Amino acid sequence: MSLLARLEQQVEDARENGNRREDPYAQLKLLVHKKIIDELKAQALEDDSENGELAAKIEQRVLEILADQGEPLPRAERQRLAREITDDAVAFGPITPLLNDPEISEVMVNGPQKVYVERRGKLQLTDVRFRDNAHVMHIIEKIVAPLGRRIDESMPMVDARLPDGSRVNAIIPPVALNGPTITIRKFFKDPLTIEDLIQLGTLTPEIAKFLEMCVKGRLNIIVSGGTGSGKTTTLNILSSFIPGDERIITIEDAAELQLRQEHVITLESRPPNIEGRGAITIRDLVRNALRMRPDRIVVGEVRSGEALDMLQAMNTGHDGSLTTGHANSPRDMLSRLETMVLMAGMDLPVRAIREQIASAIDLIIHQSRLKDGSRKITHLTEVQGMEGEIITLQDIFLFRQEGYDQGGKVKGRFLATGIRPKFLSKLEANGIVLPPEIFSPSIL
Repeated sequence: MSLLARLEQQVEDARENGNRREDPYAQLKLLVHKKIIDELKAQALEDDSENGELAAKIEQRVLEILADQGEPLPRAERQRLAREITDDAVAFGPITPLLNDPEISEVMVNGPQKVYVERRGKLQLTDVRFRDNAHVMHIIEKIVAPLGRRIDESMPMVDARLPDGSRVNAIIPPVALNGPTITIRKFFKDPLTIEDLIQLGTLTPEIAKFLEMCVKGRLNIIVSGGTGSGKTTTLNILSSFIPGDERIITIEDAAELQLRQEHVITLESRPPNIEGRGAITIRDLVRNALRMRPDRIVVGEVRSGEALDMLQAMNTGHDGSLTTGHANSPRDMLSRLETMVLMAGMDLPVRAIREQIASAIDLIIHQSRLKDGSRKITHLTEVQGMEGEIITLQDIFLFRQEGYDQGGKVKGRFLATGIRPKFLSKLEANGIVLPPEIFSPSIL
């Protein structure tokens, strides 16, 4: 949709908005909107909002129009109206300031009147409001349209991303009873590094060094955890340890990984078109990646049948593959992998599936978001093999929670269990030698 079309739609939405009286300056805002549309039509300005030039022009012109109206508006109100009109025209409406706030990691729009954010791991209700459902729908359309995706009553859910890479999920009525709902997982311009995780207390320097050696030693690793536990962030950091002379193929539903290596191929799944055809699934991409001569395959998340293809890749010479999955514990991650393999439609015996998993996976990194909002790597667990019908696991490092301090922060410590993992021989075969003392039973 062109800039003029967007502005005209906003004017129409404002006219139809039954709650307009809540904003004492709504009529003035409508008048300024109309003037801006007329001027843009006359000047035939192009939409160069990407570099901010158009946004600056519109904001400056809005301030001039407001000054010409002769309304005794306080300076703060003039600035607010100018910012709101500009954000609606070239940005993402009322949530634009939230997306620009570096302390906010997630933005959640629960209908037009409730907007929450996650700040430092805690949910907070903001004073941000949309005019009505149509206003929220306008922002959703603005997000998904440039990506060639659609959202309507026949397809009321969509995954998308913002131009900066932030992940977006939108769901609308009749499925969402609260009104159009948007969830945005922000994409930070400067991705977190392993040093940041150490400073935040997610892990210790010893564990960080161990993980770096595991990635360089080409272990197959799964990062497990619940929603919002930081799995993708950890996967991104693990990916940064991959040597720069290797060919990396990343596969995601919505591209989030920020790899800094030179030789990276990024693949993204695609939903079906309006006729229900043309879908490209994660499983399709994993199978295709095997024909692209990868040194490493990094899958953003396994959710269903692609788990079988991922395990096949790990078992057929593509060592060093990385992925994430939702689970409550390392053991639960294995149970979920079994279920996902069965979702591929293959009638395999459970024992055969477990043998594939035990052979493919070397290490499970389990991450949790604790009650105080902090994120910790709570388990580093080796997949040792099969014992009868059961896959055997062995914890190498653990985080042991020991209560809370006076400020409500979680107290705890990282421990080495004292067990030397069996995959040390695999690391040594790839030229990685870990000092024995790193596994000594102690507090890290």
